[in-house]
Amino acid sequence: MSSTYQVIARKWRPQTFDDVVGQDHVVRTLKNAIARGRIAHAYLFVGPRGTGKTSMARIFAKALNCTGGPKADFDPNDPLCQSIADGTFLDVIEIDGASNNGVEQVRELRDTARYAPAQGKFKVYIIDEVHMLSTAAFNALLKILEEPPAHVKFVFATTDPQKVLPTILSRCQRFDLKPIPAGLIVERLEKIAAAEKIKVTAPALACIARLADGGMRDAQSIFDQMISFCGSEIAEADVLDVYGLVAEEKIAALAGALAAGDHKKIIEIVDDCDANGRDLVRLLVDVQAVVRVALLDSIAKGGASDQLGATDLTTEQITRMLDALREGEGGVKLGLAEKINFEVALLKAVEASRARAIDSLIKELAALAEEAPLAAGEGSEKKKDRMGALEARMTARGAERPEELSAESVEDNVAVVRAEPMVEHVRDDALHPEADAPWPGMADEASFLADQRGQGIVPPVATAGSAEPTDLSPLPSLEELVQRIPAEARAALDDLFRAKFTGVRRVSKKSLKA
Repeated sequence: MSSTYQVIARKWRPQTFDDVVGQDHVVRTLKNAIARGRIAHAYLFVGPRGTGKTSMARIFAKALNCTGGPKADFDPNDPLCQSIADGTFLDVIEIDGASNNGVEQVRELRDTARYAPAQGKFKVYIIDEVHMLSTAAFNALLKILEEPPAHVKFVFATTDPQKVLPTILSRCQRFDLKPIPAGLIVERLEKIAAAEKIKVTAPALACIARLADGGMRDAQSIFDQMISFCGSEIAEADVLDVYGLVAEEKIAALAGALAAGDHKKIIEIVDDCDANGRDLVRLLVDVQAVVRVALLDSIAKGGASDQLGATDLTTEQITRMLDALREGEGGVKLGLAEKINFEVALLKAVEASRARAIDSLIKELAALAEEAPLAAGEGSEKKKDRMGALEARMTARGAERPEELSAESVEDNVAVVRAEPMVEHVRDDALHPEADAPWPGMADEASFLADQRGQGIVPPVATAGSAEPTDLSPLPSLEELVQRIPAEARAALDDLFRAKFTGVRRVSKKSLKA
């Protein structure tokens, strides 16, 4: 019995174009080429392992040499097709490029290709891992690849097309085979399980498909191994124990803890996974996949997503989190302390998601400034008079009103947010765009103030012989104006800066450079 046993990956290998899973674009092109008589002399199949490159080459050879061919809808039970599947067909030659990569082997291939086929209509050379050929072997193949005999077809397969010479690539029709989606892998495994009379739960199949990472052959090999381990009944816990995977619920819980910034829960989940012998590298990859889904959801919804839990995260925050997780891969894979590096990567991802880009922060602050009223006590006539006097002073100095600053004026001035209380008032000339240069006719601050009093802009100072009382109350400072911002706006500013918002002042670029 053991001599006739075939592993599932070989037993359930695709035998016709209709059996191929997840490569509809390649199947359609090849079937149309055969039906319309537009069969090229050289094809190159590119893709990850286990996606059907060699199987597609064999199916193509069957379609060319089947009885009554070439035809795309051939009978897999045809004797010629059976001999091709068994490897006994004389005119279909499979060559392993890794072990036959010398120039001598290619020269021998070039010499034998001249002879007419013995059994079928075409001689088909299938070279697997063609990128392993040496440069001399590639050069020896060039001439016959460009102008082959009418009865010769070449089919190349590779996982690394960058190593194939451009002169070879230009002579082939290239087909890129994609990783197979997990849903299609699960459907295929369900069909195999029904035929093999194996009871397997849906979560277990989902785990196998997730572990296969887009390779159908890997999924079938894992399924075969699980049959040997469990017998006729396979559960999710069995797959998790054998391969060290983490359940999807726990992966979602870890991603939610990252979004919520719950450091304690993050450490608890990592400790539990490490104690149960789970693969932390694989767990990091699975968490990245969950965060990526949330990122796509936030983009689709216009800037925010709740896929990671109750906390809504913006696209910027999710992007920073995913980038931090990606940067931690190297330390987790190659570091000596895998668990410590994994924990550090997760905690860095939390902190990265809390960071804010300065440009987006400025935009939000500007939006808040536009929405918030200038002062909270609009009913006070005295405060209105003071604000009018302030506007008159700014107009007299030729400065623009704060709410009417142009883009050029904003570029010339920088808003500096102070997290500590202001202990002194900002000089009035700091509001002017050219704060570092004295205004015309002003020798010093005292002479300027005297000039302003003479024009009636600044109230005169009371003297002992004054007949009328003078209002000595000063004009409101910037600190006082900030305090007049509504409580909701100040709370938003506190949250943005992660510090107590106490004041704003405007300084020029020159003073910052100094």
